[in-house]
Amino acid sequence: MKMLLADTWVDRERSIEVRDPYDGSVIDTVPAAAAEDIEASLAAAARGAEVARSMTSYQRATVLRDTADSVEKRAEEFARTIAREGSKTIREARKEVRRCVNVLNVSADASKQLVGETIRFDSFPGGENRIGYYERGPIGVVAAITPFNDPLNLVAHKLGPAVAAGNAVILKPATSTPLSALKLVETFVEHGLPPLVIQAITGEARDMGDQLIADDRVRMISFTGGVDTGKMITQRAGLKKLGMELGSNSPVIVWSDSNVAWAAETCVSGAFAAAGQNCIGVQRLYIHDSVYDEFRDRFVSLTSRYQVGDKLSEATDMGPLIDERAAERVERQIRDAERAGATVLTGGTREGTLIPPTVLENVPTSAEIHHQEVFGPTVNLYRVSDLDDAIAQANSLPFGVHAGVFTQDVDTAFYAARELDCGGVMINDSTDYRLDAMPFGGVKDSGLGREGVRFSLYEMTEPKVVCFHLAKPKG
Repeated sequence: MKMLLADTWVDRERSIEVRDPYDGSVIDTVPAAAAEDIEASLAAAARGAEVARSMTSYQRATVLRDTADSVEKRAEEFARTIAREGSKTIREARKEVRRCVNVLNVSADASKQLVGETIRFDSFPGGENRIGYYERGPIGVVAAITPFNDPLNLVAHKLGPAVAAGNAVILKPATSTPLSALKLVETFVEHGLPPLVIQAITGEARDMGDQLIADDRVRMISFTGGVDTGKMITQRAGLKKLGMELGSNSPVIVWSDSNVAWAAETCVSGAFAAAGQNCIGVQRLYIHDSVYDEFRDRFVSLTSRYQVGDKLSEATDMGPLIDERAAERVERQIRDAERAGATVLTGGTREGTLIPPTVLENVPTSAEIHHQEVFGPTVNLYRVSDLDDAIAQANSLPFGVHAGVFTQDVDTAFYAARELDCGGVMINDSTDYRLDAMPFGGVKDSGLGREGVRFSLYEMTEPKVVCFHLAKPKG
């Protein structure tokens, strides 16, 4: 596939192969952008910001709605692209397409609801005879940098609000999974998004990152990815807005009065969806001593039934990791935890990029698999007996996107929700639950700002105050 530079789909002599992580086969190639391409995209985006600003909310909503309709009609084509280039099974990919359609439709609605409010200037002495309001306007150029694990929907979460707000966007999709993103950009253009308002540049981040991040023509960077990269961006970005969705290590508390069968079932899917390559996937389970054995046995039994392999097979529950280097890293973390005293209850092996769902207990807190984001199909079980201790352990790491609590007691639920230090608490659901319209993001090292269409829309706009000093009419 080609990349969209300025208003033209272009190729380059140097290209990057996009490979299926399951069998290593080449699916397609994309251009490797050079420094001069980044400069061209920045210059074009600056012009595109003026074009985008002039669009009416009706025009923006129409483009978004028509794009959503087209993606929905081509759902299976998009799903197969997601499944081929990434880690998701075909069933997981179809769900991602449905979410993308929803995000674009919600963005279309939000574009018409981007309003300000009147201000009571006479609420303080000196404000007499003044009346006014504020409105929200586009920020300008947004650089959107997206990861491999949700190659379509996380792109939609950036493009949808950016277009709805009247901004120009430069999209840099993940190097390993650019095809879904390029198809979505292509669909936007086909359905009337004006030239220069959107661009998609492909290639290695090391070849373009600093240039794109530091340029003053970019007024906001919306990034989803790892903590280390996020910190680097904050150091080099300069004076501009930042939206950061970074790593996590999501804890779940399963309390004594919980529905153990439901907790085990939903936490298995919450831990191993997308082969565990998910910033809100379940990684640590703190289980009350009185139900620990029952929960462990159910959880391990359900996990051991997972079918791992061909992503395009309807029977497959979990596919491969994104590449062999990622699989080797997860395997090393498992072996290191075993040497430190952990017990592998199921899984723990590796064959190429495939690692079966892996459950561990007796994991020491010093183990990397405990205190870092694994981003792989592993989960750790811990026995607890005191709620405050469970909450303290859940809060003990420098991450905080989602946490989960399973309990039938309303006091326990509200208390835990108040005390857990994170961006969202899921009661009687795994941490993997997300509604695309809700505010989504984390605290501590897990990010800055919030996504979710309406909340991204605010991040991607600036308020402007207009105040009239009313004088007595003449005559």
